[in-house]
Amino acid sequence: AAELAAVRDAWDGLPLGSLLIDVFDALGFFSIFSTLWFLLLMTVLVISTISCTLDRTPRLWRGTSHVRVEQPEPFFDPGRDHRAILDAAGASAVAGEGTVVGVQQAFRRRHFRRQRTVSSDGVTFVYGDRNRYQKLATLLTHAGLVLFLAGGAITVAAGFETVVFVGEGQTAPVQAVGTPGNLLVKNHAFYAPRREDGSFADFSTDLSVFRDGEEVARQTIRVNDPLVVDGFAFHQNTFGPAADLTIHDAAGDLVWSAPLLLADELLGLPQGFMTIPGADVGLVAVLSQGGDGAPQLVLQGVGPADPETGANGTLFLVTIPLGVTTDPEVTAGHAITWDGVGSWTGMVIKNDPGQPVIWLAFGLLIAGLVLTFYFPRRRAWARIADDRIELAFIADRYVDADGEFGKLTEAVALATRGRIRSETDKKRA
Repeated sequence: AAELAAVRDAWDGLPLGSLLIDVFDALGFFSIFSTLWFLLLMTVLVISTISCTLDRTPRLWRGTSHVRVEQPEPFFDPGRDHRAILDAAGASAVAGEGTVVGVQQAFRRRHFRRQRTVSSDGVTFVYGDRNRYQKLATLLTHAGLVLFLAGGAITVAAGFETVVFVGEGQTAPVQAVGTPGNLLVKNHAFYAPRREDGSFADFSTDLSVFRDGEEVARQTIRVNDPLVVDGFAFHQNTFGPAADLTIHDAAGDLVWSAPLLLADELLGLPQGFMTIPGADVGLVAVLSQGGDGAPQLVLQGVGPADPETGANGTLFLVTIPLGVTTDPEVTAGHAITWDGVGSWTGMVIKNDPGQPVIWLAFGLLIAGLVLTFYFPRRRAWARIADDRIELAFIADRYVDADGEFGKLTEAVALATRGRIRSETDKKRA
């Protein structure tokens, strides 16, 4: 609401500015992720992704599982890319093994470990496959995308997030008062040590979490080191000064003894507001410095709104130094003592049931991308007839096909003591 008001102020001076703000607000442009049309588009995206994946899966599986080992002679035509013909007239390879075994060893040496060998009518085919199931990695990527969206939907539907400001020594409920099993946080102390140049070296809070009056956890939390209790994560997020006040009413009874959080700003100075308990008096406090650099606290008492004008009336306006008590006759019958300057800590508290799904989606998506880009599929065939070895090589993109085929050809030639027949094929190798 505050951001929307700021946008209105910025656009009010423009032609049709106020009308455009109303139109944008009605269309949900300021809260896109919770609008009906955005959720509908996300639902369509999920359904279409699942449908396309289911449609592609049988074709991907067939392309992966069904391989043709025997290929016709034109498939090995040396005029095509990544084809070679070798003469293996000397035919016995290393250790007295035959040409077929030599080809198989060469394929293994080049990491084509998934092999099949078929012989027919005096011709032997050797087939090698590397990263055979790589094409199925796209299923991991699609599953990761769908799970990302599902995890986000779970977070929106069942997640919880709030920001809590707690002064030193104070407590605050995590969820609305009356929530069964509600957690309570207590700020034992806040630390913000400074370096020699005046910058902050660290921000930390000594934090306890209670349930039903019993402490269930205690930890010093930092920005990247939250406390996690029963799925709730307590993140250190922000901090600021607080004014430790003691207030007695006109009868001398104690009505307040706690920090007043100066979590807002007035003219660039820390400012806080509270209602004095048992009175219709609002108290505004602004922390500033005197002419001598000493801290001082400006206190403004605000009375009930005027029924005619609606304006709050100022009951008093005083400035006091540290350790001073105001005159009750001046401050609407209350004696207000400024005891000291403390700190408050601000925490983001989250309960995100969709987080495990998001991490699973992240793992699947990264695994799918890595397998797709770094482990592309390569396939190689050898047709062996008499003393002639014909080689063919097919690879997915992202592969240096020329370089890999050259190394494969050299490996086969070495294992079979063969010789590359054509000069063109030598250059390719």
